[in-house]
Amino acid sequence: MRWKRAAGRALLIFSLLLTGSAGAQAGEPAGGSDGRGPVTLVTGGDLTGYLRGVLNGWNEQHPREKVTLVELPDAADEVRAQMVTELRSRSARFDVLNIDVAWTSEFAAAGWIKPVDGGQFPLDRFLPPVVDTATFRGRLYAVPYVTNAALLYYRKDVLAKAGAHPPRTWAELAHLAKTVAPKYGLDGYAGQFLPYEGLTANVVEAVQSAGGTVLAGEGERVTVDSPAARRGLSFLLDGVREGWIPQRALSYKEEESREAFQDGRLLFLRNWPYAYALAGGPSSKVAGKFGAVPLPGPDGPGSSALGGSNLAVNTQSRHQKTATELISYLTSEAVQRRVLTEGALPPVWAGLYTDPQLVRRFPYLPTLKRSILAARPRLKSPQYDQVSLAVQAVMHDALVHRRSTDATVARLVPELRAIVSRG
Repeated sequence: MRWKRAAGRALLIFSLLLTGSAGAQAGEPAGGSDGRGPVTLVTGGDLTGYLRGVLNGWNEQHPREKVTLVELPDAADEVRAQMVTELRSRSARFDVLNIDVAWTSEFAAAGWIKPVDGGQFPLDRFLPPVVDTATFRGRLYAVPYVTNAALLYYRKDVLAKAGAHPPRTWAELAHLAKTVAPKYGLDGYAGQFLPYEGLTANVVEAVQSAGGTVLAGEGERVTVDSPAARRGLSFLLDGVREGWIPQRALSYKEEESREAFQDGRLLFLRNWPYAYALAGGPSSKVAGKFGAVPLPGPDGPGSSALGGSNLAVNTQSRHQKTATELISYLTSEAVQRRVLTEGALPPVWAGLYTDPQLVRRFPYLPTLKRSILAARPRLKSPQYDQVSLAVQAVMHDALVHRRSTDATVARLVPELRAIVSRG
């Protein structure tokens, strides 16, 4: 009997250990009561491969709290889908999430990421607008990691021949796109107008540059039916109807639009800073012939939609102390410098944008800093994904079929209100 009882206890212990091991592999919270231990960082594809080198530095200093990198596909929609699948199942597979700035409100509202103590991070050294992307209802839920703001790229050689300066207003942009571009066999202006996340950014930029908003607060009210918002929508809709935004641009994402500019087919381009180095590369037909300025607006410089990503801790993480310290490491000045020099991504530390050595290597940094300081977060909403999809669908249809601003707003408002009411 004693043998049977002992064997039974041994079998029970073995079963519990096996179950615990399987649970840990499946991402179930277990152990780690002190909050320390190995962690996993999940991110979209690291296109330059710099991140593994950065994480190797952490692993050398923390042999008992090593970080494992999980790279998801490059497409933002797929990255979000895979993260959400894990988070909805209350999985602890991912400890630190590198999330698009636009997802912070959604993830916070769902309880998937934990609030952050801002006192643990040098937020006062960051560019001020980027910190706002990490907040939801007045609380900090993430830490800014990289940022981004759009620039207006222009053919400085063509404008010089025309005796013109880079446009500061929409009227100047439209005039040059309509009159100068055709003389040199160029299309006038393009952004990213295919129905995907890039179109949402372009629409939001136009609306906020005109002083309007699509949603107010934390996404509780629909505000796109205002004179200012209508003026922003009209900038894009009129551009297509008048022809200085070509029909072919309605199929552009970032890369298609960059290639059109880089191949010498476009006078003006709205795109992110990554395009600067590529347009100046040896294979570019416009190398040495282009410049970049902040986006124009109706009466002066406009306002970009803030891009970039934030680092957040999964509420189900078993090792939250280590996860938080990893975020502190990744947002340190030393690593932020590598984010720029090795990853070709805009850092969040303000001082790096005026570092003489970095400015010599990345001459667009002062312009980018001005754009970031004038930028605002994309739509903040717990239903961000649904809101963005609605904006994309309505605006692309309006651009393709050259609908009026009134007709566009009349369709967009009820769709957004239906989404907001479900929140």
